[in-house]
Amino acid sequence: MMWVGKWQNQYGSIVDITSEAGGRIEGTFRTALADSGFYGQTVPIVGVHQGNCIGFSSVGSSAAGDRVVSYAGLLRDGKMETAWFVVSDKALVAAGEGEPAMLKPLNWWRAVTTSIDTFERVI
Repeated sequence: MMWVGKWQNQYGSIVDITSEAGGRIEGTFRTALADSGFYGQTVPIVGVHQGNCIGFSSVGSSAAGDRVVSYAGLLRDGKMETAWFVVSDKALVAAGEGEPAMLKPLNWWRAVTTSIDTFERVI
């Protein structure tokens, strides 16, 4: 049971892996970041693992539209080192200052955000 447990990143977000049977990952993700489209939600994750390699994804919806997040990583020195990307379908956009914002589909080149996180097991 190398992957099962709660993992916390440097911002306080939690990946809770509840199953790793048969090379599949199952669990949940909850972000600690208030500016994330996933904030306030606990979303299911599904993925795969092999040896020290892991990958998992989730989808969610918010007032700013639907989105998917995917993580790929390695277990190194007891830490889950990951690269992630979020693809957002829409964004809230205002025509001008003081105008109400409306949901608008994003062009592909603007829909992707990416970064890295380090998760450490907390339980």
